[in-house]
Amino acid sequence: MVFTDRKETAERFIRYASICTQSEENVPDTPSTAIQRDLAILLYRELKEMGASDVVYDEEKCYVYAELPANLPADEETAAALSRRSDTAGKRRTCLAPVIGFAAHMDTSNAVSASEIHPRLIESYDGGVITLNEQEGICLSPEEFPDLKDQTGAMLVVTDGTSVLGGDDKAGVTQIMELMRFYLAHPEYPHGTVRIMFTPDEEVGNGTLNADLKQFAADYAYTVDGSTVGELEYENFNAAGARLILHGLSTHPGDAKDKMRNALQMAMDLHALLPEAERPEHTEGYEGFFHLISLEGTCDEARMEYIIRDHDRGRFEQRKELMREAAHTIEARCGEGTVDLILEDSYYNMAEKILPHPELIDIASKAIRDAGLTVRTQPIRGGTDGCRLSFSGIPCPNLGTGAYHYHSRYEYVSVDEMVRGVEVLVRIVGTFAGYRLNDETAGE
Repeated sequence: MVFTDRKETAERFIRYASICTQSEENVPDTPSTAIQRDLAILLYRELKEMGASDVVYDEEKCYVYAELPANLPADEETAAALSRRSDTAGKRRTCLAPVIGFAAHMDTSNAVSASEIHPRLIESYDGGVITLNEQEGICLSPEEFPDLKDQTGAMLVVTDGTSVLGGDDKAGVTQIMELMRFYLAHPEYPHGTVRIMFTPDEEVGNGTLNADLKQFAADYAYTVDGSTVGELEYENFNAAGARLILHGLSTHPGDAKDKMRNALQMAMDLHALLPEAERPEHTEGYEGFFHLISLEGTCDEARMEYIIRDHDRGRFEQRKELMREAAHTIEARCGEGTVDLILEDSYYNMAEKILPHPELIDIASKAIRDAGLTVRTQPIRGGTDGCRLSFSGIPCPNLGTGAYHYHSRYEYVSVDEMVRGVEVLVRIVGTFAGYRLNDETAGE
């Protein structure tokens, strides 16, 4: 069974990727950039044209929601059992299959800033060097990016070398839209209720900040925001941010002995108290880190910002304590009130919310294998919309999309993998159609 057409999938992705939706850090509003609304409006219109139900565009906050109502027949006994039950959106349940959600984000990284995006389709990759921009001499080489060697013969979409492509996460958006198109075009295939959500500002950490979880009300969900199709991720970092202000004392350097307190030197001394081997450039897998992301100032005052990460909750707390100790050490050395530390948690490891629901992992794993793919489980060395959704009561692992080299001009998307990704989503929905909620989950 062909769940989606290869060429149509490529055209859909290129249509979305051609819309610049880069988000911006340190903007208090949602969305952080007005251009994200251009894609949101297009998705809203396409979902309405497809015939999806409860299509909503939150114009103010730039979220898009839609529903695929369940089509499972209910016998008389089941209908009677369901008569007093409602789903997580407060709607009467029409079947005992769980409500499944799929989410992806519309914004893209501005790591390579651009006002225009020009995706290019390669019908069949020949395995050689891809010239992205002849004028600038920018090439995508399998020697530098070995994963390209696995794409020989595949249909690819690449950048023109002047911007990111936006596969993160328009490849995920494309697959969710193809999932909806498939079921709306083929009502003969049984399914439970499916709800979808497209979010803004995930790249700046605010993807679900203003999400309406009554619109995206699901028993379980999956974000479609990974890389290789076949990835199944349900662990991520525990995360915190540390902001420090170091108060120095500036004097003329010629008369500084026993008077000057150089805030920049204080900052360097504090940084040296943290383990050098536990920085991002020296860690992988489950290894956590301290990452200095900003340092600015003068002799009189310096400001530092760190992100602190660890998969293990106990080690995460130890890392925060080590940061406190480093700040205390510098303050004890330089005088009371010379160091201000603001330490705030950002998010936690979603594994603690997902592992109690092993069916989420088992069903996705089976769908991946049945699509002829290898299941790849690995910890996410970052965060995800699924993390916050999991802690909001919707357990939500992450699936791969077929996009590679996120946040760079060397980003590319494998259309063949996107097609297989749609198959994985359809198989997940189909399997859950035969899965019965227990009394506790189904609610009253």
